[in-house]
Amino acid sequence: MEIEKAVELGFCTGVRRAIDILEKAAQEFGPLLTLGPVVHNQRVMERLAQFGVKAIGDVDQLEGSTVAISSHGVSPKVVEQIEARALRTIDTTCPFVRRAQVAAKKLARAGFFVIVFGDESHPEVQGVLGWAQENGLAAVELPKFDKLPQRVGILSQTTQSFSSFTRFISSFADSYLALISELRIVNTICDATRRRQAAALELAKRVDMMLVVGSHGSANTQRLTEICSVVVETHLIDRAGELDHVWLLNHQRIGVTAGASTPDEAIEEVVARLQDAQ
Repeated sequence: MEIEKAVELGFCTGVRRAIDILEKAAQEFGPLLTLGPVVHNQRVMERLAQFGVKAIGDVDQLEGSTVAISSHGVSPKVVEQIEARALRTIDTTCPFVRRAQVAAKKLARAGFFVIVFGDESHPEVQGVLGWAQENGLAAVELPKFDKLPQRVGILSQTTQSFSSFTRFISSFADSYLALISELRIVNTICDATRRRQAAALELAKRVDMMLVVGSHGSANTQRLTEICSVVVETHLIDRAGELDHVWLLNHQRIGVTAGASTPDEAIEEVVARLQDAQ
């Protein structure tokens, strides 16, 4: 059995940056809280807990003197709520997420109704919509309007697939472009996400089965699974212990990729389990 890893996989620079910031902050200031998990990976959060980093659900649960904003970012309203409590703030917002927030803010200020292509329940999307001054919506399917806005700006959740984003834009243009005065598109998909998706797809075309390592709750990991599933049998696993040896029967070439919030050790443990199964 051959085992091959994608050329781009695992931690992105934004995730590594967030983890480094939190570890250093915990060492300097002591235990601290984060608004939501800094990344969607339980293993990473367990590691950070050893440094005294704990995730909470909302601002009302804040206590102590230090709070961290996760890599997914937050809305201006949440920033104001934190500032009102006079807490020390550690901001680990991913630079690509910050770029999406700035784009949403500029579009809204210019009079555009903002559509974020993405999961409306995801904290990144909720935060970006907040920067759009609540003058917008999130959608992964073509939205319907009671009253169609005349100026529309479309951007994307940073972890969406580029092909899905372009299909959404095309569908929107086909349905509404003739009825509005202006449509502006901003490509806010993270470059690391794009590279990982391209590498995973390239590998999926050459193997008998793909394993995607990462949290089931991670958006970018789910996208990798969806992309690979179109091409070849694909399984998403969080840890090596989830690997079912039945999957390996009659498969000679196994490809491995991983989400941007998946630590290196999780990937290597899966590869080691595959090697033991040979």
